[in-house]
Amino acid sequence: MSVALSLLPVILFLTCLFLLDSFKLVGVGWLFGGILWGGFSALIAYYVNESVKTELSLNFELFTRYAAPVIEEILKSFMIVFLVLRKKVGFSVDAAIYGFAAGTGFALAENIVYLYYIGMDEPLILWFIRGFGTAVMHGGCSAILGILLLNMVQKKETATGGYFLGLMVAAVIHSLFNHFLLNPYLQTLMIFILLPAFFAVVFQRSTASLQGWLEIEFSNEVEILLMIRQGRFSDTKAGSFLNSLKSHFEAETMVDLYNYISLYLELSVKSKRNLMLRENGFDPVPETGLREKLAELEALRKQIGKTGQLAISPIIRINYRELWKLNQIVAK
Repeated sequence: MSVALSLLPVILFLTCLFLLDSFKLVGVGWLFGGILWGGFSALIAYYVNESVKTELSLNFELFTRYAAPVIEEILKSFMIVFLVLRKKVGFSVDAAIYGFAAGTGFALAENIVYLYYIGMDEPLILWFIRGFGTAVMHGGCSAILGILLLNMVQKKETATGGYFLGLMVAAVIHSLFNHFLLNPYLQTLMIFILLPAFFAVVFQRSTASLQGWLEIEFSNEVEILLMIRQGRFSDTKAGSFLNSLKSHFEAETMVDLYNYISLYLELSVKSKRNLMLRENGFDPVPETGLREKLAELEALRKQIGKTGQLAISPIIRINYRELWKLNQIVAK
């Protein structure tokens, strides 16, 4: 019973988060990678915590309240930072799940150590608090850090600023939990009630954002791509705008601009199609040559340069979410 109370709640919580993701954008491999990293970061935290506590001559109470939360949140966060920088995360729900996975791994490793050293004969209420309170708190703090980091990056703020904001919020929540300002039982109950409510809001807003983004952009991009394929692109407002750039660019560059727009729209439409298929429980349509086309798109991007990208920005704008979207067509 001690093992079940200390380990199962956070595992079940993470499983529910994963299953509730209707678009299935979270890769199972990266999910387990997050859990493994969380467990490894707990091992690193043990040695770092001991070193810092000795170096600063802090007593146990001061250390667990102020130093340990910062150290542990930094270590847990490396996985989600890596995924955001690698454009593997596109929406808040993904950041929440990956972050919670890292926190899950940390909590599991920590509770296993507690079970080994303290023993299973301790009162069950101790393992209830650690399983339903401390473990879920670890996952929640990492998830919040991931959400704030991603949102800042998508708003074109610096990743560094987003990271430190997320770290500050996560560390403060972690620290407050370790203060035990409330009765431990009440505190555990609040964590287990408030955190699901928080995730419910995140999931609802993220899903609405993704659906709106797909519906609006998909139809527009399909229409423009169809006009290009039919040779009627110049009849559109986007085509007229592109024609107006002829006096500013050489003929070869204009050809590259047309090819870049056409190839980008083709890949973008295929990416959105795959997302829609996943939402409805179908496997993405298997295609060959996608990696080659992405490489060709990157080559065209370099050829048109910053000036060309700026010139066509009224037609297509490549930001963090667009890069993530293109990554989806080869991610699974």
